Amino acid sequence: MPTTPGSSSGAEASRKPRGASLSSPLLSAQKVCAGHAQRAELAVSDAGLFWLEADPDRGCNVIRHLGEQGLITLPTGTTGIGSRINGYGGGSLAVLGDRVTAVTDQQQLIAVSPTSSQPVLVLDEPEASWGGLVADGERNRVLAVREAGGRQQLVAIAEDGRPQIFHEGEDFYGAPALSPDGHRVAWISWQLPDMPWLRTRLWTGELDSSGQLQNLHCVSAPAEGSIQQPFFEGQDLWVLSDHDGWWQPWRLDQQGRDVTWHSSTAPRLDHANAPWQLGERHHCPLLGGGWARVRYREGAAELWVSAGKNAEEIRVAETFTDFRSLAHWRGQLFCVARSSDRLDAIVEVNPGNGAVRILAGFEQPFQGYSAICPDSFTVPAPDSHGLPVQGFLYTPEPVPDEPPPLILVAHGGPTSAAYPVYNPQIQFWCQRGFAVAEVNYRGSSGFGRRFRLALAGHWGEIDVTDMSAAADYLASRGLADRQRTFIQGRSSGGYTALMTLIGSDRFVAGASLFGVTDPMRLRTMTHRFESGYLDWLLGSPDLHPERWQARTPLHHAARIRAPLIFFQGGQDRVVVPDQTRAMVEAMKAAGGAPELHWFEDEGHGFRQRHNQASMLEWLHSFYRRHSQKANNRPDDLR
Repeated sequence: MPTTPGSSSGAEASRKPRGASLSSPLLSAQKVCAGHAQRAELAVSDAGLFWLEADPDRGCNVIRHLGEQGLITLPTGTTGIGSRINGYGGGSLAVLGDRVTAVTDQQQLIAVSPTSSQPVLVLDEPEASWGGLVADGERNRVLAVREAGGRQQLVAIAEDGRPQIFHEGEDFYGAPALSPDGHRVAWISWQLPDMPWLRTRLWTGELDSSGQLQNLHCVSAPAEGSIQQPFFEGQDLWVLSDHDGWWQPWRLDQQGRDVTWHSSTAPRLDHANAPWQLGERHHCPLLGGGWARVRYREGAAELWVSAGKNAEEIRVAETFTDFRSLAHWRGQLFCVARSSDRLDAIVEVNPGNGAVRILAGFEQPFQGYSAICPDSFTVPAPDSHGLPVQGFLYTPEPVPDEPPPLILVAHGGPTSAAYPVYNPQIQFWCQRGFAVAEVNYRGSSGFGRRFRLALAGHWGEIDVTDMSAAADYLASRGLADRQRTFIQGRSSGGYTALMTLIGSDRFVAGASLFGVTDPMRLRTMTHRFESGYLDWLLGSPDLHPERWQARTPLHHAARIRAPLIFFQGGQDRVVVPDQTRAMVEAMKAAGGAPELHWFEDEGHGFRQRHNQASMLEWLHSFYRRHSQKANNRPDDLR
């Protein structure tokens, strides 16, 4: 249930103007929602660079290619591109030379190249979904994860589209990794009821000349943990594993069934985030024994490289705050890089000197408007046994004479995180005089295993505590108006917002954007990937029925006294429409007056620009109405 984001030492640090003044022309909701292009899933080959890019006019992803012809869009017909495996996708592209195999929105496999006039259908299995695509150049085929009939398999797909089962028997598979010579393979798997950030297993094997799997071994970490993102540096196998408390790089020496785990010099920081999608790459090998790695520190990502086996580690691309899809090609490092004030970029990094070249993207979102960047803040732990909580505060510029109204945002997931990356909707609020704070409550990823797993059995409890503590912290430092603080969230973040409002007068109002109101109903209807997740978050309902009762917003609608606004899509198959309807009716029956805004043509997460804009406009009207002071002038909050 996730939603998808350096930093200073603290929110109370002195600020310099970082954005448009309140006299700048207001960005309309329509313009804000139209001016956002996301890029993801970078792949490289001798033909150049390929990636997915959101096309706001078509409302889908297209394939972009940078090569000898310059920057072009590959012809994929009327369909968009994107895996839907596990509900969240990932690994939608595999490139063999100049031939791209891609997963369409309809879960067909197609092939296309920069010289194609139209795509070629490779494989169409109506009941299957695909993801985790990897090119096997030695055999001119693609390896992929296939889900059909309630089970997953690793599958090898020949050039003519013939599929061959590569491995089966596990509940879930990650994207496979091949050694450079194509003779070794590795992947991770996990079993229900686990999620991949809780417990996984590593598989290693060899491939004969025909590509058949042999000498297969299953490898567990030295202690319980989550292994992810295997890759080969020559014949050396590297993984990220958190069995020692953090997702750190480990090198494995394997002699038959005997495996020795070698730690690296990496610091005790997470080097990846929670793997909701297949095929993420937060580390990769470089020439001469070098490497590139992403490190998450206080919620923001850093990119570090070592140009050779004994070369110095250096931090590069410090302008950016998140990095995905790391890949090496012709001695250079390539990745998708994100920042707080620009659109996503495709960048090239020279590992030797750290020089960065922008290849595509990195546009300024709106002409004449400089985006407001966040300050990192940390709420101290309440005692020696607690954990500090980090967040990002966006303050309107120029800094107002009095504390501004605050919108406190609970991210989705909940095992996900808020990142300091450009979000046009936050700019919308800052332009209108609101501060926005995104909180990485306990249970968020990027802060180590102990922090991430703290949510087990405590959803609707410690996240609620942390959200309230963040609001109090910011208000106590004069960074937000205590009397004009709102709370909102999407999906699971909406659940946290609703639970925070139960029996509390701390917030002046709240907003649930397709938020969970009835976890038990969600449990009966959720998809296979998350079928064990709610029991981990709340405990088994058979063993802890009182916990489920206490942490179901629908059962406590009468205890919510603050004004509430709800947004719901009529086609939502995650938080089904009846959840929101029932919550609204329960509040009305108790004497409340919640607002409900219904979008019949939307699913879970609004995708259409005009609907996104309408939601922003309704939210602004709601927040403005509940932000007014008796002596406000009409233009104090625009």
